[in-house]
Amino acid sequence: MLVYLSTVSRPAAEEPGPGPGPGPRRRRFALVSGNVVALGTVSLITDISAEMVAAVLPLYLVLGLQLSPVAFGVLDGVHTGATALLRVVGGFAADRFRRRKLIAGIGYTLSAVAKLGLLLAGRSIPAIGAVIAVDRLGKGVRSAPRDALITLSSPPEALGRAFGVHRAMDSFGAFLGPLAAFAVLLVVGQSYDAVFVTSFCIAALAVVVLVLFVRERPAGEPTEQPSDPTVSVREAFGLLRGGPARRLVLAAAMLGLATIGDGFVYLLLQRREDLGLRWFPLLAVGTSLAYLLLAAPLGVLADRIGRLPVVIGGYAALGATYLLLAGPVDGWPLIALTLALYGAFYAATDGVLIALAGPVLPARLRTTGIALVQTGQALAYLVSSVLFGLAWQAWGPENAIRAAAVAVAGVLVGTLLLLASPSRLITRKVPR
Repeated sequence: MLVYLSTVSRPAAEEPGPGPGPGPRRRRFALVSGNVVALGTVSLITDISAEMVAAVLPLYLVLGLQLSPVAFGVLDGVHTGATALLRVVGGFAADRFRRRKLIAGIGYTLSAVAKLGLLLAGRSIPAIGAVIAVDRLGKGVRSAPRDALITLSSPPEALGRAFGVHRAMDSFGAFLGPLAAFAVLLVVGQSYDAVFVTSFCIAALAVVVLVLFVRERPAGEPTEQPSDPTVSVREAFGLLRGGPARRLVLAAAMLGLATIGDGFVYLLLQRREDLGLRWFPLLAVGTSLAYLLLAAPLGVLADRIGRLPVVIGGYAALGATYLLLAGPVDGWPLIALTLALYGAFYAATDGVLIALAGPVLPARLRTTGIALVQTGQALAYLVSSVLFGLAWQAWGPENAIRAAAVAVAGVLVGTLLLLASPSRLITRKVPR
């Protein structure tokens, strides 16, 4: 990842110098700013910690504690959606107090502490649910300020690339996390406590890196003056009265309804192929590897051809993933194709959707706007997880996943109708 290191903060802002020194032409070759790399490093370390837990949690809950599909769906929804409204609180606080780094740091710290909470929860499902909610509270609080810092550290024409590099580093951590969990379980046996303790230590390191290396304002960026008017609640929610921002939030919510969650996908694979329990954490490794390889290239592609086509392609890959899980293919081809398509879905949608939103949102309200988009998606994901758990229990896993594939097709049509507006404000390519 050292190839991405750069001291350039906003390449488009440099004026040509009188001498033969580096000018705009040379600075165009800088991939991303140093602040994006620092944020990517924090996300990389955090994702090692988070994915260590995520890789064993479905196994622990469904096969260890014998949770029903409905109960797992509720907990999985809590894992992403129950604290969704707090994303808006975190985003608004970051804009109002102009402390994006501080708010992000609080979120990372909450997630780190939650790893220790899993040790105290034992086999109590309500306690586990509460700990998961705290962990997701941390993620909800930190996501919008972090992504706002990325947009403020990158020129508009390179947002897809910046988010692609950040998500590639993030996915590298997601790739290493299940491997780390697998290694811990090999050394200590079926001791989930050891995984939780190791995960906490790694998460604490991420907080240290954030404090030491991430800047609140990129170098060369004008500092906000104390005399500047502060963001009001009315102004923040006024974003939803604007056409492009409102359409983005609605589209994000629709897209969230089409997502059933990693745990269900991996449980379906494990069930169909009768995989040994010790191999279960490695399913997430395959997804993360595909994500890692595709995130940066798809981010660059989004800058070139437009971000909406890449997002649509990502959800088409998700629909294909669901169809594979209910289709005739089996064995290693099924596992490889499913994990590759699932990783491509994440690579084409995770950062690209935020890159699509960035230019639409005013700078002083960008964190709040990003939080509104993420909240709409997360709340819909909460509904989707519960509904899929109910469908699994009522219709069986194969019929439930077929219904999810049909939902993806419907959501793609709705998203195109919402975002492919006549003005092309949020679908056009960014001028280079």
